[in-house]
Amino acid sequence: MSASKLLDQVRTTARLRHFSLRTEKAYLQHIKRFILFHGKRHPRELSEVHIRDYLSDLAVNRMVSASTQNVALAALLFLYRDVLKVTLNRIEDVERARVNRRLPIVLTKTEVMAVLNALDGLPYLAAALMYGSGLHLMECLRLSVKDLDFSYNQITVRSGKGDKDRVTPMPAKAKEPLRRQLLQAELLHQQDLQAGFGSVELPHALSRKLPHVAREWAWQFVFPAPKRSRDPRTGAERRHHLHESALQKAVGAAMRKALIEKRGTCHSLRHTFATHLLEDGQDTRTIQELLGHSDVRTTMIYTHVLNRGGRGVRSPLDS
Repeated sequence: MSASKLLDQVRTTARLRHFSLRTEKAYLQHIKRFILFHGKRHPRELSEVHIRDYLSDLAVNRMVSASTQNVALAALLFLYRDVLKVTLNRIEDVERARVNRRLPIVLTKTEVMAVLNALDGLPYLAAALMYGSGLHLMECLRLSVKDLDFSYNQITVRSGKGDKDRVTPMPAKAKEPLRRQLLQAELLHQQDLQAGFGSVELPHALSRKLPHVAREWAWQFVFPAPKRSRDPRTGAERRHHLHESALQKAVGAAMRKALIEKRGTCHSLRHTFATHLLEDGQDTRTIQELLGHSDVRTTMIYTHVLNRGGRGVRSPLDS
């Protein structure tokens, strides 16, 4: 099997497993690098020793992070186990890189307000939802109209962290900006329909079972992209959601404008959501559910970043 046919098979298998486009691209990239690293030899000719050599090169010579090294291992496990159907003697025993746990960067309430005040329009609304509802960047951008419930003041996150659905509060201050954003999004949708477009990508096999719903207003993105684009998998022209880089740049610029001397990002707003809830007396179990954590120990990290000094201990100098 040639390299191109092998990569085509990787793509097909990834799509059968319903991998996201990001995961598919990352796996393909590491599989290509693995093949090139070993002189373009076919993976069937290689063993777990060659996998160890490749991962060691990533860590020692390329100095990649532990998480990148683990993604590379996951890609190669997928290649052998799911694509080639080859069982290597000790491939499952290949040691995964240890990911160092870092304390999240959290903003104070004053700093959050300074960042939000430095934003306007769509970036302001998206940032307000990441902070006010604890959303990941992509969870926020992938929101569809049907996910907003103004009556119950809640937002449903579909296929969020861990590919699970969850419900999180809709901030009262975001309701009117959200309604205005929906009016603008609906205007774009009507223009697309008149131009013969207006469909969105549907999850899994829903496009075959209910093809008509792709053009319905309820399934459209809350934050649509300003221009239509072609789906890299199907080639269909449609309006996707706003690209994440636009929001990342806007939040980064707002951080600098607010003169915040922290390495804050969009994800810092989600961290800040959890920490501020703890400060306000919410229990850890509730915050775990709102964030979509499968293990409460993941949520417990926010107890270490509360604005009460190290572990809540008073410094003896202050005595």
